[in-house]
Amino acid sequence: MSSEIFDRKEVVVGRDFGGIAYDITPALVATYIAGTGDDNPWYRGQSPLGDALAPALILHSAVYRNLEWYLPNIYGNLHARQEWQLFAPVKVGERLTTRAVIVDRYLKRDREYVVNEVIVTNAAGQIVSLSRTHQSFLLPEQTTKGFVVDRSREKDSKRSFKIGARGGESIESPMRRVTEEMCMAFSGPARNYHNDKQKAVELGFPEIVVQGMLSVCMVAEMMTQRFGLGFLYGGRMDLRLVNVVWGNDVTGPKGLIVETHPEGKRTRAEVEVWCDKSDGTKTIVGSASALTL
Repeated sequence: MSSEIFDRKEVVVGRDFGGIAYDITPALVATYIAGTGDDNPWYRGQSPLGDALAPALILHSAVYRNLEWYLPNIYGNLHARQEWQLFAPVKVGERLTTRAVIVDRYLKRDREYVVNEVIVTNAAGQIVSLSRTHQSFLLPEQTTKGFVVDRSREKDSKRSFKIGARGGESIESPMRRVTEEMCMAFSGPARNYHNDKQKAVELGFPEIVVQGMLSVCMVAEMMTQRFGLGFLYGGRMDLRLVNVVWGNDVTGPKGLIVETHPEGKRTRAEVEVWCDKSDGTKTIVGSASALTL
């Protein structure tokens, strides 16, 4: 009798996908800039630490390097929620290693969710970041006609979100048009539903579905601009991706500092964050925080 309790390919909590090593090269940073529009001078060496620093989410899509954690029915799958914790800046030229493991699987309304946690360490073994990606999948018994999601969904009154009721100091970053060239830089080089319309149609969407992680990166850019090293050393984000950004949409992040409180000898700023499209549609809602240094 086999001693294996679970099938090797079973999507089960605790399944470990091992590690992947990444060299954080100037070329990798340049690709990040091309995909996001985030061109912080720190990335080229003008940083408070002297050396060039990588973007906070330079390994934004490491979780997607191995898709064995996906459920079989990928038709209509969506990135639903993203959590992130940052513990230390990463210098350009460093080597980082990831470790991915499934930490949760749950049902919510008409979808099933799988949560993949990625721990990133540097050459010294120090943990520099930890992320949890919640990916949602249609249930196997569901049948769909036409598109799973289209632009009409975001106009539904049920998808309106009350933002900013608590007030606070405003934070903003420029809005950008997410071009097809950006989509290819961010989600390429292989063609997929994040950079190719035909691939998107095959998976139940009317046009390019901009990878949800791009908007998450935009929030990280805003937090880095406002808090600097305080975000790179102690940043947190918990973001829900509530509407799709389509290819060529104009979008950008906003935030309100709603509270500050002591954290040891430091102060932590709590921020309500969201991303808007140019027509006011919310695509991300959630929270972020950083140390004030």
